[in-house]
Amino acid sequence: MTFRELKRLIHSDLFRYYGASTFLSFLKAYFKEAGFRYTFYLRVGEYSHDKMLLRYSIYPVIKVIHKHLTFKFGISIPIGTRIGYGFYIGHFGGIVINGQSIIGNNCNLSQGVTIGEISFGNNKGIPTVGDNVYLAPGSKVIGGAHVGSFSIVAPNSVLNQSIEQYSVVSGVPAYLISTNGSRDYIHNPFIN
Repeated sequence: MTFRELKRLIHSDLFRYYGASTFLSFLKAYFKEAGFRYTFYLRVGEYSHDKMLLRYSIYPVIKVIHKHLTFKFGISIPIGTRIGYGFYIGHFGGIVINGQSIIGNNCNLSQGVTIGEISFGNNKGIPTVGDNVYLAPGSKVIGGAHVGSFSIVAPNSVLNQSIEQYSVVSGVPAYLISTNGSRDYIHNPFIN
């Protein structure tokens, strides 16, 4: 990742919160939005880990801050997780993401979301999440499931099978209830 890409990622995350990416909106988001602050250190951590000089100077400090914020906010996303542009954490607490999962652009995570691996059985694997996906409070995406772009996993649902684009799923296990998609749930999408 280049420094320019890092700035663009942070700009895109900030844009999702306030629809702008000025220095003033950065300060506001950094001090007011726990999800943005956490994501900021994820991005800087990934960048500093990839640069030889920064890996032994700034990265250890970033890693300590990241660990502190993990416990403070109840968000567990490893540094280096592949997350696209415009990542938005609406409410913090109880968020656990497998570090090998892949999350697309303009995705919303709410409190209590889990994206986790299954190591055995028919659904073994690590989830992938497409673009413009809304993962509602308490939703779980587990195993080799792929969440198609513009989809919603409803509150407290457990998704263990892949779903198509524009799907809205609910239940345990999750089943299709609509094909209206996430259009009304993704605010301030960042156009890459």
